[in-house]
Amino acid sequence: MNKTTNYTEKDLDFLLSPAAVRQSAEAIFEMAQSGKTHFQYHPEKFDEVVDYVIDVINENYPTHEIPFHSRWGHFKAGGINRADFLNEKIKNRDAMEQARIKLDFVITAVLLDAGAGAAWNYNEKSSGKTFNRSEGLGVASFYLFMDGAMSEDGSLKATAQGLQNLTAEKLKEVFQVTETNPLVGVEGRLSLLKNLGKTVAEKKELFPLGRPGSIVDYLDLRYGKTITGPQLLRAVLDGLGEIWPGRVKVAGVNLGDAWLYDKVPGGLAVFHKLSQWMTYSLIEPLLDAGFTVTDLDKLTGLAEYRNGGVLLDRDLITLRDPKLAEQSHRPDSELIIEWRGLTVALLDRIGAQVQKKLNKSPSDFPLAKVLEGGTWWAGRKAAKAKRADSSPPLTIESDGTVF
Repeated sequence: MNKTTNYTEKDLDFLLSPAAVRQSAEAIFEMAQSGKTHFQYHPEKFDEVVDYVIDVINENYPTHEIPFHSRWGHFKAGGINRADFLNEKIKNRDAMEQARIKLDFVITAVLLDAGAGAAWNYNEKSSGKTFNRSEGLGVASFYLFMDGAMSEDGSLKATAQGLQNLTAEKLKEVFQVTETNPLVGVEGRLSLLKNLGKTVAEKKELFPLGRPGSIVDYLDLRYGKTITGPQLLRAVLDGLGEIWPGRVKVAGVNLGDAWLYDKVPGGLAVFHKLSQWMTYSLIEPLLDAGFTVTDLDKLTGLAEYRNGGVLLDRDLITLRDPKLAEQSHRPDSELIIEWRGLTVALLDRIGAQVQKKLNKSPSDFPLAKVLEGGTWWAGRKAAKAKRADSSPPLTIESDGTVF
């Protein structure tokens, strides 16, 4: 495979935008339709998958009052809205400080949200309930934050120094990691949080108060109280780009979730999955603080294994070589890059058809709501129907920083 990219510094505005994600996704989708990827596309299954997603939406949200797809949903696992406990503790702070605290919390929680593996569980002492995967990670992240583990003085915030002081021992203790309860990618998660602390300390323009949540002050100064989805994503990419493991750089800028793949224009397949997940997760606290966020439909679907899983498990796409399902694959493999590209391209199409069938406009029912109401949960439901452990249809060698 060609290990270089044709992009230069003048392309950075494009590469750090949802448009770059869609460009490579569409190129991969075109190739799949021409038989040039590891996957075969079955258009005759499309309406069936759309109906499956709509059934899940109606099951989960009968009134169609759907929150944005974001990390906040995981804090409600087991029917307990843990965000209420946080809101109660900070209700006497001013609106901007409440936003900073919520963003301190959710930014760190997103970075802890890569795949947990099938063997790990989290037992919540107060409720007696046990959670796994994303919900388990969400609940554990909540207690890590409430414990004051991410500030150097134990207070309810995340600070540059507190993040850099965090240890693997503390993370394992709060996340209940043992030999019999192993969590995938502990070191990768810890590294992300430490890198976050370093970045927050260095990028004073984007984090003026030395806290991840003070990105709200940067947004307020730069855009005022109205901001677009792509502008919010760009702030996340500018602010947090350096925390990701070094993969592809253009003009010295770490692109994060972008992968060398010479079959697409420019030789780069761009996804920005965790950064867009982060962007979606910042919206609620910003709205609570009096901001208006527009153009959310310009963000893309998330190239991860639940959204991608529903496509495979419901046979909208199939592997040309079924034996590949028996192997594990690295995120930089052609197979995983193609799967992720098809996920983004098909989520756009599924989202548009769901809007049409439910008689909703893209502004009233953006893709962020289709993801939360339907495709993510449809992926989980389809996985459960095929595999007892709800594992994804393809095995990914995760280091805790991609999925």
